[in-house]
Amino acid sequence: MTSRKLLLRWASGIMVVMGGGHLSLLLFLKWEAVAGWAERGLWATVPLLSPGDLANKATFWGSLGSFSIPLILLGCLTWHLAGRGVAVPAGVGWGVAAWCLVSGVLLVPSPFFAGIISGLLIVRAARLPCPA
Repeated sequence: MTSRKLLLRWASGIMVVMGGGHLSLLLFLKWEAVAGWAERGLWATVPLLSPGDLANKATFWGSLGSFSIPLILLGCLTWHLAGRGVAVPAGVGWGVAAWCLVSGVLLVPSPFFAGIISGLLIVRAARLPCPA
């Protein structure tokens, strides 16, 4: 396994674990609220503009509306691209690292700091020379 592929696989693993862990933990802790969505019917269960139940809205924005699903998808895409030998652009890594740094500073203690590692691994992999 090339070092670029290894770096990208580690970066993608960190992203998938962070996103999956966040989603799993919140669904585990707030299962009653999520199950209530199905009981009430899924259409407009969490209305955006009405001054409804704030705990219900917080559960939505902390689970399905959060960063977790896009982060899992980005991790899967990175894994796939690494397997094909395609370099992920360094800008993606810098974006992930900056986002996780700011979020980690705002929310302490936080696992966001692990995302900085993931972003920097992507940057490092993009800087490696292409294999011949």
